[in-house]
Amino acid sequence: LSGAALGGPVACVSKVELRVACKALLDRDTLNKSDPCVILMVQNQGQWTELDRTEVIKSNLHPVFAKVFTLDYYFEEVQKLRFEVYDIHGTHSIGARDDDFLGGVECTLGQIVAQKKMVKPLFLKYAKYAGKSAITVHAEEISGNNGYVELFFCAKKLDDKDLFSKSDPFLEIYRINDDGSEQLVHRTEVIKNNLNPVWEPFKVSLISLCSCDEDRKLKCLVWDSDSRGKHDFIGEFYATFREMQKIGGGSKVTWDCMNPKYKLKKKNYKNSGVVILSDLKLHRVYSFLDYIMGGCQIHFTVAIDFTASNGDPRNSCSLHYINPYQPNEYLKALIAVGEICQDYDSDKRFSALGFGARIPPNYEVSHDFAINFNPEDDECEEIQGVVEAYQNCLPKIQLYGPTNVSPIISRIAKLSAGEETIKDASRYHILLILTDGVVTDMADTREAIVRASYQPLSIIIVGVGNADFTDMQILDGDDGVLRSPKGEPVLRDIVQFVPFRDFKTVSIAFLPFLILYLHPSTFPTSLYSAMPQSYSNQAKRTERCGSPSSQKLQYFL
Repeated sequence: LSGAALGGPVACVSKVELRVACKALLDRDTLNKSDPCVILMVQNQGQWTELDRTEVIKSNLHPVFAKVFTLDYYFEEVQKLRFEVYDIHGTHSIGARDDDFLGGVECTLGQIVAQKKMVKPLFLKYAKYAGKSAITVHAEEISGNNGYVELFFCAKKLDDKDLFSKSDPFLEIYRINDDGSEQLVHRTEVIKNNLNPVWEPFKVSLISLCSCDEDRKLKCLVWDSDSRGKHDFIGEFYATFREMQKIGGGSKVTWDCMNPKYKLKKKNYKNSGVVILSDLKLHRVYSFLDYIMGGCQIHFTVAIDFTASNGDPRNSCSLHYINPYQPNEYLKALIAVGEICQDYDSDKRFSALGFGARIPPNYEVSHDFAINFNPEDDECEEIQGVVEAYQNCLPKIQLYGPTNVSPIISRIAKLSAGEETIKDASRYHILLILTDGVVTDMADTREAIVRASYQPLSIIIVGVGNADFTDMQILDGDDGVLRSPKGEPVLRDIVQFVPFRDFKTVSIAFLPFLILYLHPSTFPTSLYSAMPQSYSNQAKRTERCGSPSSQKLQYFL
């Protein structure tokens, strides 16, 4: 969390996608060409750490990588990056020998964004040029984009390019830019020994696919993969996103895969196979500001940690100790955020949940229970009702463990998923998790957050007490894109983690603005057109901004 969020405006940030390609790399292999991979390093507090890496491209000195690096760009900060290119041998691990290093270059994210296309020579150790090697980095801002598309491609009767077996086809999609240049959008996996391949579906943002221009041409190439990098050309076709959207009602969109040379030489040439778009799923991504500016109501849920590590609530040293003269840290955070949220909640009713305690009547451990002990209706009247339910709950439960938060995240994500299709974007969920320690089910929590990032939901995690919360920073995503255990990235950065102790000396009024700080780069503006009635009604917006609390929030909007 930057200092700007405490006293001044929210930090200026946007989401940027980087794509890399190299030319004239050094050939480190004796029999074949180098197998390059690019490592993206970021500098934090003077230390270089790996953020992400591209795929390995076999036997290629002029690789164009399909991997997309996604970063938050703070234009008021100097964000140092380093791109390192390695020749990978057999595995995806970096070799220890100096001759595995093909070159590197340092720059800032601001330089790349300003140029949009940055071309720089690669250097070996001691600032020695790596021959004529160069790296090209394309930058594309995607903050204004509010949707993505999932595409399902297959092909039939492709030409057989192999003598003793069938072709090993893969598909490449290039976006044709306004200047005529071609930008790789996606490269599928290779399907071995198959003339009727079904490729894995893939997701891509609309701005990456076609710059949000449905009529922009897309050049699609089908190749027969070769382990030495000398892929055989099968055919090509041109498409647009508008054509792709004709799919529906059980019908599919097909293109003839054409080889221009064969078309000229062969009189009866029809095609080199057919490529089929078997399915297309268009998703709109709603974020917090889209919902607020569109006139939505916020549904606020608080989840409280009742694990034994908090200490016996009857002891004044416990984080759950009820002091008659001042609220404990759990209550301070709850009240600070809740009082803002209730201005946007028409019924002023908030869900209040607990986790990590043994609860009546059987005193079994629960990681998702209503603190009012009414599973049919876990809501409380206003923030004061939540406070009262919390105080009444403590004497009736036994603090236990472990600290598992994934069940509650999954529950709220499932609840918000039922409202994703509401066209006027009328409801947004905020989950405030108050905890005194690092979560035990970290893998399940990462998976739950990735799933939840597709829903109209933001999560604030406030760490109370003096525990070491270092491992919790991974959920925040500030040091890199949060990924599930299987490697799937979050669609949106929906989590903000903050240790409460870091802000004891300042007014806790900043806490509500964490809602807005989740991250401004995920707040697209183009979605407003999907909410014409509510967004265009200035009178309603003004009415909603009538209270002092909502005036504060509107200022930050």
